[in-house]
Amino acid sequence: MDMQEKKSIFEYPGPQATIEEERLFRKQRLAASLRLFGKYGFDQGAAGHITARDPEWTDHFWVNPLALHFSQIRVSDLLLVAHDGRIVYGNRPVNQAAFAIHSALHKARPDVIAAAHAHSVYGKAWSTFGRILDPLTQDSLFFYDDQAVYTEYAGVVVTTEEGDRIAEALGDKRTVILQNHGHLTVGGSVEAAVWRYIAFEDAARVQLLVESTGQKPHHVGEDVARFTRGQFDRGGKDNAWFSFQPLWDVITREQPDLFE
Repeated sequence: MDMQEKKSIFEYPGPQATIEEERLFRKQRLAASLRLFGKYGFDQGAAGHITARDPEWTDHFWVNPLALHFSQIRVSDLLLVAHDGRIVYGNRPVNQAAFAIHSALHKARPDVIAAAHAHSVYGKAWSTFGRILDPLTQDSLFFYDDQAVYTEYAGVVVTTEEGDRIAEALGDKRTVILQNHGHLTVGGSVEAAVWRYIAFEDAARVQLLVESTGQKPHHVGEDVARFTRGQFDRGGKDNAWFSFQPLWDVITREQPDLFE
């Protein structure tokens, strides 16, 4: 393998040659990501959703249908939903919370290609504190100065007005902690949003373990924390995309039926 081939492994491929190819690319990553959520046990009945903006109709997004288990979702099951709530493609219902939250996020953040949210155990537990993660470990520094908190929990999200408030709380960050609810992540690709969700779940678990000891942990200093966060972003290239690639390799080899 020459150096040019090696470089291609580490670089985001960019848009596909045609709109149709880019649409399929995003849908395949979306289906694989939902399978990963199933593999990691991020399921809670009908709760949880990942969306991917359509590359042609940018005010539409692809999303998993309501009440179809993450572990069963295929590319052909995905719904295309307009920002006014119409199901443009697909024959199953959409999760109302998915529409209310994600339509607002995609409107507010043109830079966001995908958003991920589920009711995973450690994200839910951490959300009850209503505060951001501390700079405790190298992995948690990925989220340094890139977290927000939404404190206005008012029950299951069913209105776009609350979706707007969540989008406002997120601001220009890529992770928002929904107090008493869980966490939500966004990214410039499906892969980045989903890896960030998984990584936050792990970082929340570590901090909960640390706090359970009753001891006072050492915090990484601001300068080092900011420098390390910059290393993760690799000069503006979101390292979350790259970190997702081993997960893609595993899930597509284990569960190739997701491409159907």
